[in-house]
Amino acid sequence: MNTNAIKDLLFRMADDKLIMGHRSSEWIGLGPILEEDIAFASMAQDEIGHAQAYYQLLQELGEADPDTVAFTRSVEDFRCCHLVEYPIGTYAFSLMRHYLFEMADMVRLRHLSKSAYGPLAELCTKISREEKYHQMHGKTFVRQLSRSTDEAKAHIQAAMDEAYPMSFGLFEPTVHSTTLAADGILPLEDELMKEYRMIVEPFLLGECGLRLPSVENFVDHFGGRSGHHTEHLGGLLSEMTEVYAIDPAAKW
Repeated sequence: MNTNAIKDLLFRMADDKLIMGHRSSEWIGLGPILEEDIAFASMAQDEIGHAQAYYQLLQELGEADPDTVAFTRSVEDFRCCHLVEYPIGTYAFSLMRHYLFEMADMVRLRHLSKSAYGPLAELCTKISREEKYHQMHGKTFVRQLSRSTDEAKAHIQAAMDEAYPMSFGLFEPTVHSTTLAADGILPLEDELMKEYRMIVEPFLLGECGLRLPSVENFVDHFGGRSGHHTEHLGGLLSEMTEVYAIDPAAKW
């Protein structure tokens, strides 16, 4: 089993979770209703906890401890997709991003729970159970807004137009993708993308009555997996690591 390929996958998944968790945490105190304020806070805590678990697996494979990996790498060392990097924007955008991210994560976790790499399969089985609330939350509120007023539907449609093409960056292949598939760790990204589309498009178009935006240029949102990021990630990392950087040796 190729250790470098497994590390590549773990970095991608952990970094996605860490950055998505940080963005979700930015809704604390700002949610449109108290229920959503609490929901995003809770989901942020879950995502960061899952990131830590993936970083822990990386440590077992010879990488530094989770705090060092999360707080000391440069922007170019991160392997998160572009979708998670963007500021929270409107509630509609954050909600749509949350839904799309969770559906993509569900597809990946479904396969990883049967992975040939035992420690990852065991962890993903556990995470899959914890993610069910996230998936239910995203579907419930996207459906509710889409079936609400004309204004609400216009906002969620605009969010979909922006976020859906970005979401394909979650399936950006890397030089290790074929190895992971050959070793029985994870299917090829193209296969995962097709499965993802078969889940989200019937829901968004059929149940929610939204229009599908063009995704012909989805490769424009590739780059994150190789360290090429949007202008937003640097500022996020500076904010996220501000306290840690004051005294990296401090014990909490």
